[in-house]
Amino acid sequence: MRRRTRFSLEPKYILAICSVLCIILIFISVRYEDKVQPVKNAVTSVFTPMQKGINSVGRWITDKLELLSNIKDLQEENKALKEELAETTYENRILQQEGYELDTLRDLYELDKRYASYPKVAATIISKDTNNWYNRFVIDKGSDDGLKVGMNVLAGNGLVGIIIKVGHNNATVRSIIDDASNVSGMFLKTNDQCNVKGNLELIDNGLIEVQGIDKDAKVKDGYEIVTSAISPKYLQGILIGYISDITVDSNNMTKSGYLTPAVDFSNLSTVLVITELKETLY
Repeated sequence: MRRRTRFSLEPKYILAICSVLCIILIFISVRYEDKVQPVKNAVTSVFTPMQKGINSVGRWITDKLELLSNIKDLQEENKALKEELAETTYENRILQQEGYELDTLRDLYELDKRYASYPKVAATIISKDTNNWYNRFVIDKGSDDGLKVGMNVLAGNGLVGIIIKVGHNNATVRSIIDDASNVSGMFLKTNDQCNVKGNLELIDNGLIEVQGIDKDAKVKDGYEIVTSAISPKYLQGILIGYISDITVDSNNMTKSGYLTPAVDFSNLSTVLVITELKETLY
């Protein structure tokens, strides 16, 4: 069988042929410019729109690449700004917390000076009932710190409540807003007696009850009520709050009203415990 011979040109010959053709075309275009011009025009009319299209596509691709680059830069900048904002927010939160703690310590210091005659120890609240109010809560001091049942507890501008249970390193406090709380009080200006009764329904309006005021007592809305000397549990003269809405009871023998506590029972964190009991002082 006869084998076919495969014909091929070496690259150098192809390059030489192409060079010669280019030279011939250049010569013809120069020598016969007038005759070649229609061909140039035809070629131009075909390739010019193609060139414009290619240029348009190129510009579109360039614009999209620039847009993608700008989006990437903006995303990186946005990420950096978010990280900076998060850091700033954290620092502000720390500063606010430190400011709150400083204000709390300042309030406790002022409270300590107001009742300077009573020995006291500071304690932090570590748990409370599940409602919105600090009607019963636990502090981080107990019998190891000298605390006993019946010791009075202060915060804010006055009386919080009384210790009702003590462990080695903790104690439970019942505040004056609790339904089970009754505090013998008196009006600071007139010495008239009354009873301050806790009420968890009323405290939603920022109030608790004041009962048993003598009908002839010369008391007015806004008067201060403090702990009474006749109280068996509470030390005398501690601010409880301010009376309002005084009315004569249906028995026509006593008056009653509402008390705005001197302490914010929706926001407590640190308290002062008076470390002496009523019976040891009187």
